[in-house]
Amino acid sequence: MAGLYIHVPFCVRKCGYCDFYSMPAAEDSPAMAAYLDALERELRRLPPDFSPQTVFIGGGTPTAMSAATLKRFLDLLAKTLDGRKVSEWTCEVNPGTLTPEKIDLLLKAGVNRLSIGMQSFDPEALRVLGRIHTPEQSEEAYNLIRSAGCCNVNIDLIYAVPGASTEVLKNDLRRIVELGPEHVAAYCLIFEEDTPITHRRDRGEVSEVVDETQLDQYNLIRQTLRDAGYAHYEISNFARPGFECRHNMLYWTGGEYIGCGPAAHSHWKGARYGNVKDLEAYGRAMREGKPAREFEERLKPEAKAREALVMGLRLVGGIARDEFLKNTGFDYMDLRGKEIAWLREEGLLVEKGGGIRLSEKGLFVSDSVFAELV
Repeated sequence: MAGLYIHVPFCVRKCGYCDFYSMPAAEDSPAMAAYLDALERELRRLPPDFSPQTVFIGGGTPTAMSAATLKRFLDLLAKTLDGRKVSEWTCEVNPGTLTPEKIDLLLKAGVNRLSIGMQSFDPEALRVLGRIHTPEQSEEAYNLIRSAGCCNVNIDLIYAVPGASTEVLKNDLRRIVELGPEHVAAYCLIFEEDTPITHRRDRGEVSEVVDETQLDQYNLIRQTLRDAGYAHYEISNFARPGFECRHNMLYWTGGEYIGCGPAAHSHWKGARYGNVKDLEAYGRAMREGKPAREFEERLKPEAKAREALVMGLRLVGGIARDEFLKNTGFDYMDLRGKEIAWLREEGLLVEKGGGIRLSEKGLFVSDSVFAELV
């Protein structure tokens, strides 16, 4: 299976914690028109044997486009996907920019999964995060999506927000469970380098939530969603049976995908590459018929196998040893046997049923585990 990712690099206002490539832009700005011109050229260059079964439109904020601009954008994708059997087509939406007209355009184009960036139902938490929407707009957006007939919805949640107590998180979870989406993605707030919230922390205006509280909140999320019938299938992702995100599974299982748009990354036929994080440079490359790649690499088989080991361990079910050998040509004990044994002794990995997986303890400190294995 292969996937297509489209990066829309526009927002009404950039969130304080975001380090993805994006820029503030008005709905019908010249920058958006230039982006669509360049994207059309890049879509025409897709390999003739590339036939994606999943599509993911992310950003940025895809719904920051006006209805007219969004229609042109979706028409470009419709031409690209004509005749291809897409099983899952996701679009990220922001409650502050979503309208009934935009929902209608998305669903009629073939989008069958909508991912709502709610993050929290607490007004103060939303203010700290720099979100443009209100809790009321989140619920209204969800109800509009449901009334339009979409039956596959993800809600994004951020926890460990400075100043937001565990009671705030409990209320967020209660409201999410009441809404009943098919999928929930719960992310711990990360203070990325050179973001506004990190600068605020460095000035002493906000403080990171301590590790013990982060762990308590993570476990609260896991238990609450599990009790509500969601399977915890990846470190930060929970789904009702059959509603796991197929596109993201490509990333975690070493699948192939092509990304279009500035800053989009691809993994195709052994090559891994990423486009420039600059709309003007991206547009110029497309006009000149040149690649817009900022980097390109081909991992050696052993390095690729180590990467597959790390990515596969993101899945709560872990990795089957025989399947890993079949897919990569390497036994993971030959690759990282010493490190795996040590992590098992430390209680961070569990060996069971012919495979390995992160332990309960390891799930929360997964980045440290992966650093030992990469």
